[in-house]
Amino acid sequence: MFGRLPLHRDAMSGRLRAGYQAPVHRQVNQGMIEANGGSAMSVSCAQSVSVPFRKVVVADDHMLVAQGIERLLMDCFESIVLVSSGEELLDSLRRESPDVVVSDISMPGISGIDVMRQARSEGCLTPFVFLTMHDESSMAAEAIRAGARGYILKSAAGDELVRAINGVMDGQTYVTPTLAANAIVASGRCQYVLTDKQLRILEYVARGLRSKQIAYELGVSVRTIESHKYAIMQELGVHGTLELVRKAELEGLIRH
Repeated sequence: MFGRLPLHRDAMSGRLRAGYQAPVHRQVNQGMIEANGGSAMSVSCAQSVSVPFRKVVVADDHMLVAQGIERLLMDCFESIVLVSSGEELLDSLRRESPDVVVSDISMPGISGIDVMRQARSEGCLTPFVFLTMHDESSMAAEAIRAGARGYILKSAAGDELVRAINGVMDGQTYVTPTLAANAIVASGRCQYVLTDKQLRILEYVARGLRSKQIAYELGVSVRTIESHKYAIMQELGVHGTLELVRKAELEGLIRH
């Protein structure tokens, strides 16, 4: 839950820090932010002549959540752009690179992690901070392996997002403490070389779809799907579908 936390710019470092104000109870539930009393997420950077950072893009398909994050950061960036899908986020990054991206993972179309992968392949080096409800360390590890600089749970307080952005802008990586240890261990595991299509096939297999159904979904032949499945099994060192799914889940290769 994002608390009502005014942000102050430290006189020595110029970094943001969160100060205390009378608490306002908020609940993040199914992407909804509810405020009891007062205006939602009123935050300010202490009367500074200029804001600390230039531009942030916030990506979340729940508009109330995106607007809540916007209010949390509005006095800390010159420009805040809100987008509601992976495609919109990728289009925004292609137009102009911001200082940082704050993105959900599960969005319509392209996931936040896949957007980051695509952006990296196109030469965009903008740091990504994922703000998500996914509390699995395997998901955090996948994000880190893919190049994320921050991974924060939506249940965290607003000052944690502030700390994460400060750290990321200083060149650090920030992971919610409750996930950090497991994520670091998982991120050190062997990295497998799988194409985007193979990752999609893995997800379909994990959902119980047969090769014929997957072929229909992807518009390819059953032989092509079987060929990809064989290549994936070879890469992961497994010999059957059940073993494949278990190994892929263990390694954080399947997004649910």
